[in-house]
Amino acid sequence: MGSVIIDLFCGAGGAAMGYHRVFPDAEIIGVDIKPQPRYPFTFVQGDIFEVWETLPHDDVILYHSSPPCQYHSVMTKGRWQERRKEHVNLIPQTRELLVGTGKPYVIENVQGARNELINPLMLCGTMFNLRARNGAQLWRHRYFECNPELIFPPCTCNHEKTPAIGVYGGGQHPLRKTRTRKNATIGVYGSTGGSSSRDGKSFYGIEDRKIAMGIDWMVGRELNQAIPPAYTEYIGQQMLQRGVSYKEKE
Repeated sequence: MGSVIIDLFCGAGGAAMGYHRVFPDAEIIGVDIKPQPRYPFTFVQGDIFEVWETLPHDDVILYHSSPPCQYHSVMTKGRWQERRKEHVNLIPQTRELLVGTGKPYVIENVQGARNELINPLMLCGTMFNLRARNGAQLWRHRYFECNPELIFPPCTCNHEKTPAIGVYGGGQHPLRKTRTRKNATIGVYGSTGGSSSRDGKSFYGIEDRKIAMGIDWMVGRELNQAIPPAYTEYIGQQMLQRGVSYKEKE
């Protein structure tokens, strides 16, 4: 077997697609406890801590992991605090597995987990000029613990005073909650059709969300949790420059 990338808690494959763009000849193996029928690469269904020993670790050049974010999400705090108790923080357990391999790894999570991660790199859609059809910016902050450590984003986060597609709580950034027209911050979990309005907030339809995320193969509920491929494409490029041992097929 040639180069392998293992994608833990893989979801529908947003992170995997970014790595594929950098390492096109690597076999990517995604693992998730839930079925992922639209995962674009090799998929293994199961609890990662139960199937870990069955994975092909010898040829791995990079591990990516996106442990469930509900424990750290703003959606499980405040009035959702009781629901937070239903979730487990899997970041420490996941890190223990990955550190034990001695190989490069990435642990990704939401803003609420940034203090749980070691020297995390923050990436936002504005750093990659990700936008919907009307030019609305993608505001989607994600944090990445990287080994070897990557601390410099491609540029600064640039939130313009323009329409935005974001991932803040109920769909609207707390600093902009008074804005109810289309230029309010809008969640990447709107209606499945065109734009809609709920509780005074506007939401974009799935096609706009797909365009903003740079993802065309997922359904709405998968987009909700996805990482834009541009994020992991950038991380993969940096890992390659830092000496990740990748061999192209001859």
